[in-house]
Amino acid sequence: MNISDAATQTGLPAKTIRYYEEIGLVTPSRNSNGYRVFGETELHKLTFLARSRALGFSIEDCRTLLALYEDQSRASSDVKRIARTHLDEIEAKITDLIAMRDTLSHLVQACAGDDRPDCPILKGIEATSVSKA
Repeated sequence: MNISDAATQTGLPAKTIRYYEEIGLVTPSRNSNGYRVFGETELHKLTFLARSRALGFSIEDCRTLLALYEDQSRASSDVKRIARTHLDEIEAKITDLIAMRDTLSHLVQACAGDDRPDCPILKGIEATSVSKA
């Protein structure tokens, strides 16, 4: 199977597949004219990588997860540790996003949105940036 067929089957852009090859996540074979040939193993890895990236795992986490997936003597605790760390990061981002939403919501509600130059939103942003500097 060529790269465009692999892209269609896995839902990954060909550019991403080439990148994954460049960084050593997949190593498709090459036929006599130099074109990449993707077999079931490479398709499976690409699908695994696509799903891992969709869950927000970093490239390095994907590399580790793929290695663990291929290691039949792996400890599930190693996999869980990576997933738990990533989940903790997601939860921290959610907390930050909720705080951002609440702050922005308050600022939007405080703004009259009329023709006057006074703007609580700009003042709130200024106050926030000054306090974090």
